Amino acid sequence: MIRSICLYALCLFALTTAVRGEGWITYEAKDGPGRGKHIVLVAGDEEYRSEEGLPMLGKILSQRHGFTCTVLFPMDSDGTINPDRSHLPGAAQLDSADAIIIGLRFRHWPDDQMKHFVDAYQRGIPIVGLRTSTHAFQYRRDHETVYREYNRFGENVLGEEWISHWGPNHRGATRGVIEPSAKGDPLMRGVTDIFGDSGAYEAHPTPDSKILVRGQVLKGMKPTDPPADYRKKRRSDNQEQGINDPMMPVAWARTHTNPAGKQSRVFCTTMGAATDLKSEGLRRLIVNAVYWGFGMEVPSNADVRYVDAYEPSDYSFKGYRRGIKPADHALGKTLPAGQPVTPRNK
Repeated sequence: MIRSICLYALCLFALTTAVRGEGWITYEAKDGPGRGKHIVLVAGDEEYRSEEGLPMLGKILSQRHGFTCTVLFPMDSDGTINPDRSHLPGAAQLDSADAIIIGLRFRHWPDDQMKHFVDAYQRGIPIVGLRTSTHAFQYRRDHETVYREYNRFGENVLGEEWISHWGPNHRGATRGVIEPSAKGDPLMRGVTDIFGDSGAYEAHPTPDSKILVRGQVLKGMKPTDPPADYRKKRRSDNQEQGINDPMMPVAWARTHTNPAGKQSRVFCTTMGAATDLKSEGLRRLIVNAVYWGFGMEVPSNADVRYVDAYEPSDYSFKGYRRGIKPADHALGKTLPAGQPVTPRNK
């Protein structure tokens, strides 16, 4: 009897360990308008710390609004999160997704993992794309895949692809300015004072996209800094303009019909670094986009208070916290600092 109990406990421990190592964490829903809906948030960019920002959003959406939220992470073989890895353990979680929120950059997942994402997309579910998701996928010519067409996912689905940096990272922050025609839009309910410390992108969304917010490039990195006033050439057509004349779109929405004939409501913002998400206005805009995507009534002033302490890492390449596991993002936990970065041998 004792031996059986010990064997059962050992098996249970092994199962628990395996689940923790599979690359996801799920936040069960509290009561709320989103009850019964499953949102899958997919992290995977090397620079803007989506592996920190998306768990914070998942906690808000589950605990403040009643959505069950699962966050997927790129992982190392030791069970720790590594955003530099282009594979997606736990991709099968997408099979039950009612909506997806992505923070991706130049992913080239194996086809058996990518299929779960494509199947979810082709079901016509709502999609929210953050920051580098305009260039979410990059399958090189020598990469054998049936999904090379998804290199244009940004342009075809989100409404814009990667063009260029417009405002300079770490030198010119971005103030969100609501487009006059969008001031009465349900997506903008309760949204004020949008700010991000990442630089604006050059962006020219498709004509069927509704521009919601434009990004005013600032002279410095503080919300109180004045607008920048220099001139710059657009990479899209090599024409020169004032850096804020006009301001580049930083958030828009559209309805997209996929190849399977299913329609999705799509929201995209070129803001969305983990540090940008300290902005209450930006968090509320993203939460509003989830309600809008589902066709639900958007709250007049959605609750976007942090559930747990949130102190995101500054954005930078190779700047992720080493040694962090999905379980470190559990409810009630403060994310540890992570292990020191091991310097490369000279």
